[in-house]
Amino acid sequence: MTDLLQTALDPRSVAIVGASDNIHKIGGRPIYYMQKYGFQGSIYPINPNRPEIQGRTAYATLADLPEVPELALVVVSGEQAVRTVEECAARGVKSAVIIASGFGETGEQGKELERHMLGVARGAGMRLYGPNTQGLANFGTGAIAGFSTMFLEVPPMDGPIGIVSQSGGMSAMSYGLLRGRGLGVRHVHATGNEADVTVGELALAVAHDPDVKLLLLYLENIARPELLARAAAVARERDVPIIAIKAGRTAGGQRAASSHTGSLANEDRTVDAFFRHHGIWRVRDPHEQARAAQAYLKGWRPEGRRLVVISNSGASCVMGADAADDVRLPLAELSPATQQAVAAKLPGFATTHNPIDITAALLSNSGLFSDVLPAVASDPAADMFFINIPVAGAGYDVEQFARDTAAFELAAGKPVAVAAWQESVAAAFHAQSVATFPNEGDALGVLAQVADHTALMRRPRAQAGDLAAVELPADAGDGFLNEAQSLELLARHGVPTIGMRLCKSAEEAREAFDAIGGPVVVKACSAEVPHKSEHGLVALDVASREQAGELFTQFWRKMDSMQVARDGVIVAAMHRGQHEFMIGARWDPVFGPVVVVGDGGKYVEALKDCAVLLPPFSAQEVQQALRGLRIAPLLEGVRGDPALDVAALSEMAVAVGNVIAGARGRIASLDLNPVMVGARGKGALVVDALVELGSGAE
Repeated sequence: MTDLLQTALDPRSVAIVGASDNIHKIGGRPIYYMQKYGFQGSIYPINPNRPEIQGRTAYATLADLPEVPELALVVVSGEQAVRTVEECAARGVKSAVIIASGFGETGEQGKELERHMLGVARGAGMRLYGPNTQGLANFGTGAIAGFSTMFLEVPPMDGPIGIVSQSGGMSAMSYGLLRGRGLGVRHVHATGNEADVTVGELALAVAHDPDVKLLLLYLENIARPELLARAAAVARERDVPIIAIKAGRTAGGQRAASSHTGSLANEDRTVDAFFRHHGIWRVRDPHEQARAAQAYLKGWRPEGRRLVVISNSGASCVMGADAADDVRLPLAELSPATQQAVAAKLPGFATTHNPIDITAALLSNSGLFSDVLPAVASDPAADMFFINIPVAGAGYDVEQFARDTAAFELAAGKPVAVAAWQESVAAAFHAQSVATFPNEGDALGVLAQVADHTALMRRPRAQAGDLAAVELPADAGDGFLNEAQSLELLARHGVPTIGMRLCKSAEEAREAFDAIGGPVVVKACSAEVPHKSEHGLVALDVASREQAGELFTQFWRKMDSMQVARDGVIVAAMHRGQHEFMIGARWDPVFGPVVVVGDGGKYVEALKDCAVLLPPFSAQEVQQALRGLRIAPLLEGVRGDPALDVAALSEMAVAVGNVIAGARGRIASLDLNPVMVGARGKGALVVDALVELGSGAE
């Protein structure tokens, strides 16, 4: 945690500008909370109209305080808020939380006020939180510079969870849901408009807290991805999972996010790729965050995804197996020895393979859980366990079931989730701190999430090596390189490209045909015509040298009539491959280099069957991403077709990632389509490419 953030999260003194005696007003809540929840520092209410507020001496101005407060909470609004920030900077305050709204979220005039306040703060070495924020709360220290009503509705309890959110409402909701589950929360921070401090920077500070074991984030934009990346790295090093909500997944959501916080929405698939790259798990809403929290805090880090299902109902066994398949949790193949051990404990009509149906015998033998669970725990195929209880109650010793399950979980050290819809049954398991859910979908969803997130956090990460300098043609201007230049640039950087010649006369086109051998492709080449096929400037399967010469003349005249630069005519080898893929790359103004790989051809924009990755990444990561596409079954071959050379395609994607990263924004985008991929071992080849030039990274 940096010293400046320390003054906001663990200050020695706090001034409340606009303090109130009424605890139900924004200026009154922070004083009430800090006094109630054990803040040990100095509290300075500032209000020129009152000599005393909530039992404390009130001061007329910041200048009247007996010391310079480390943190100031700005509750006044409008121009008075701006003046207060100026006074804080002049007085030497280190951090200011601006509760007031009416700034960047309202439009350009409000953004200009934010920029003014930020300039004043930076000139004085002061950090700003907000404006338009609900404030900060650290229940580990009692430093509560916020006004959330939720802290009245659900009393705080210090615990191992940190919440950092752009939205005050979402931070309060996450807090309330977690506390409703009996979980303690230490940090509840809202960043609002993020004129200065962002979610990423606050998350980095919270990730350093040695008592935090789980970090929940809510974002509407990612303004400083490098800070969030650093927070994720610290969290992975400490084995602290990060679960994030990124709002604005849809066009409507993006518009709402813009009006809410004045932020610009990030392209959603790139956000997904950023989260995966840094081991952050993305969910849709606070309910999903809270649903999995207990499982994470138990320290569940399963080595695999193989599941054992146990129930006292055959139907629930079937439904459990279906639900497991929905979340891609394979049922563990129990060994014959395990099945024999289970059979020795169950009635003869019970099912001993997985799913295990212990039948209604549970009613007369309350020890069946304690008998069966240890028998399967030692099976090396079992990574996690799901117990589905569709019916229990009168006559069942539910308390013993719960005690036995808790003891088993402790002894086995493996995840155990229970589904029990009856409140009385669920209460018994909750009392033993067993992760219990109202249905199998929720229970298995959490098991799958924890397993997948564990694998994501533990995945080896490619390291950024020394990138080769990307040299652009000396005569490259704005816009696009022509196709010949684009292919040559890629070839220089290790990307396999089609053999071709750039011709300036019909005779050169005929000579190129002779040198390459037919059939060939003939294409016009002009940096001013990036999409040639739309203008009839591409000919496939050209079978004679005479036809190649004729096409040169035809294309040359067509470019002249279009009044575009005539860079030449390309004669290239005709190469079909086994399947057409595409690789794209662009320089994102927020995230930097981004690579897209997936199904190619003329329908690429319509089908959008592609994966997004952020360099640096490995060829293995590309292969894993390709297996998540709709065309994944084709990779291994179907209906007699051979398996594809996915390894060659993946290595090509890595090389393209190096090009876009090494160009540092001087290349705005790369479009390689189609990339012809052959059968396994036959390689991959770029047959068409387009390089769009950029102005360089800012």
